[in-house]
Amino acid sequence: MSNKKETFEASLQRLEDIVRDLESGEKGLEDSLKLFEDGVSLSRGLTQRLEDVKKRVEVLTKEGKDKLTAKPLPEEVE
Repeated sequence: MSNKKETFEASLQRLEDIVRDLESGEKGLEDSLKLFEDGVSLSRGLTQRLEDVKKRVEVLTKEGKDKLTAKPLPEEVE
């Protein structure tokens, strides 16, 4: 995987693919464990992204009806 962060949609699609692979039961134990670990990591990352977006929306809506100002969030620590 490259250092460039995937879009939310691409990460969500990867997670859906992992779930489908795990549900199929066709993978061996080691492959299933690796997929599960990857899925947990993706799930946590997606949850964090949603929380960040929620905070940005809250900042925008708290500025007032006629005054919307976007404020950048602190950079993510990985």
